[in-house]
Amino acid sequence: MTRRLHVGIIANMKAQLLYRSKAVLSDGAILEMVVWRLPGPVLGSIHSYKYSLFYGYPGKRVVGYDNERGKGDHKHIKGHEETYAFSTVEKLIDDFLADVQTRRGRGR
Repeated sequence: MTRRLHVGIIANMKAQLLYRSKAVLSDGAILEMVVWRLPGPVLGSIHSYKYSLFYGYPGKRVVGYDNERGKGDHKHIKGHEETYAFSTVEKLIDDFLADVQTRRGRGR
């Protein structure tokens, strides 16, 4: 039995940008956050959000949260990757900023 996998884009399904910000801090660090609402979950996640949160320097990620297709929700802290338990966008951003503050020596 042969199975075919059909891959395509449905034109009427659009992502909605919920939040985007980027700042270059006084020490040259970059803090960038992008969150989208999608028509359905990204493969590996059970919610309808796609996000990429980055703190680091050009060419060097110090803290990152994302839900890369197939990997699901996870975070990167100084080169180590671990699963992240997503609950809400607000909590996601709070958790990310708390990790950033810890790495900047200003933990909550």
